[in-house]
This record gives sequence, structure tokens and C-alpha cells, in this order.
Amino acid sequence: MIETRQLTKRYGDLIAVNELNLKLAEGDVFGFIGPNGSGKTTTMRMIATLLNPDYGEAYVCGKSIYTHAEQIRRLVGFMPDFFGVYEDMTVLEYLEFFAAAYRVPVHKRRKVCEEKLELVDMAFKRDAMVNQLSRGQTQRIGLARVLLHDPQVLLLDEPASGLDPRARIEIRTLLKRLGELKKTVIVSSHILPELADVCTRVGMIEKGRLIVDGYVEEVMRKARQRILLHIRVREGAEAAGRLLEQMDEVESVSQNRDGTLCVTLRTGVDDYSRLPARLIEAGFALTLFREEEVNLETAFMELTKGLVQ
Repeated sequence: MIETRQLTKRYGDLIAVNELNLKLAEGDVFGFIGPNGSGKTTTMRMIATLLNPDYGEAYVCGKSIYTHAEQIRRLVGFMPDFFGVYEDMTVLEYLEFFAAAYRVPVHKRRKVCEEKLELVDMAFKRDAMVNQLSRGQTQRIGLARVLLHDPQVLLLDEPASGLDPRARIEIRTLLKRLGELKKTVIVSSHILPELADVCTRVGMIEKGRLIVDGYVEEVMRKARQRILLHIRVREGAEAAGRLLEQMDEVESVSQNRDGTLCVTLRTGVDDYSRLPARLIEAGFALTLFREEEVNLETAFMELTKGLVQ
């Protein structure tokens, strides 16, 4: 559905996007992760044919951004991080205006607009003035707008930027629905927890280079160099820690204020079944034994260097 080949964009001496290679299939929800200024928006604008690259190629549904720009725009829904609204329109009038711009047939426009309002849970605001909506509601109306022509590809640039916690949760729910509809979605963000639950794949971009690209589980595994265990015993934490330090699988042991032992295993060790068995054998009563999960935040910190343009 989306493919880029050495896609490059320069602004003078600044290389905003540097030979980016990406391939997404139908139904992929791709989390595009990177700090502000890393090249996310520039990449999305080139895929949407709103910005010409200096080098490289991109295809959307098999069509080149150079030779089939008009056709690609009919296949793509692009939602920028900030967009204006018309103050003298109701929500329904606003959507009908854009439905006309998307050339949705007259006899279908009202029905299509109503359907998209239902999809984004904004039907109760159909007669409200657009300029009276909250930031979260405006974002949802913006998402309804880019869905009016039923695009196969969605490019969502920081859709949860500036939203309160409840609104961010609502946006995440909407993104899950889009994945279920088999849309190919690129959603950019620098707020990593927002992407963890909704994306099937993630890419990490730094100084214009795509340094990580893979399915979420693969990225997590790549980021986890050593396993960290949290262990708590009913009594004798210090003695338990000394016992664990003597085991071949263990690299180091530290103790939190609450008595929890933080046990770091050696690189490459993924079988730690001997540890609880040894503790129990030595007479310690285990009250906690769990592996610390790797999330997108820890993966990002492990796999990137913190470089900006």
C-alpha cells in the first residue's frame, strides 16, 4: 500500500529526510516515532504529494507520487497536526462542504457525513458550531473529515497533540477502529504510550534517518539486551540478594526501599527458572517474582541516541 525508496528531502544544508526506505501493507497501523524536527511531518507530506522530494521515490497503492499525484490524493486522507476550521459553520455543514470538495455525490453526502460522525462518536454535536468545540472534539471532527472519501491510506500527524488524557484515550480508540477497517495508517507521535496499544508496526526516526522499523514485538525484543527481574521475599531480602548474586545467570542485584530485589541477568540469558527454585530451596518465601516488561519508551531510549536536527 505504501512504499518509499531512498526518499530524501533537503532544505539547504539540512537533510530533513535521509534515504528513507519503508514498506507497509494493507491493514498496517504504523507508529512513526521521533522527536520534533526528526522528519516525520516531511515524510508524510511527501507521501501525500504535498511536498516534492529531492531524491528517491514513493508509491501509494502502486502509484508513483511523481506521475499519479492526483490519483494518490483520492486514495489518501491526510490530517495535519494543526488545521483551521470555518467559524460560521455547524459540524454537519463543515463536513458537507468537504464532502463536496472530495466529490462525494450530492445524494450521498448527508448519509456519508452522518456515518463518519457516528464513527468518531460526534453525532451529538452535528448541529454545534465548529468553533465552539473543544480541542479533542475538533480533532475528532478533523478525523471524520479525512474519512469522508473513504481513503485506503491515512496519514495522521500528531493526532493527539495538545489533548487532555480523556481525549487522548478517545483518539486511541478511534485508531483501533481504523485498523479493524483494514486501513493502512501512518500515525506520528512523540508521546510513546499513545502508540503502544494501537500500532502493529513502529518506526523510529532520528535526524531524518529511519533507524528502527519492525513489528512491535520485534522492536521490543531488539531493545531488551538484558532481562530485569523484580523479586520480593517475605523476610531476609539481603540474604536472598547475596544468594542470587552467586548464581551464574545473574549480573547484578540491587534492593529498593520497599525491599524489592532488582535482579539484572547477564546478556543472552532468557531462562531464569533456576532462580525461584533456588530461593525456595533455601527457605525463602516468595511474595513477588516478575519480569519487567519493555515498553515503547524504554525501547526508544535503548535504540536511539537522542540526536536532533
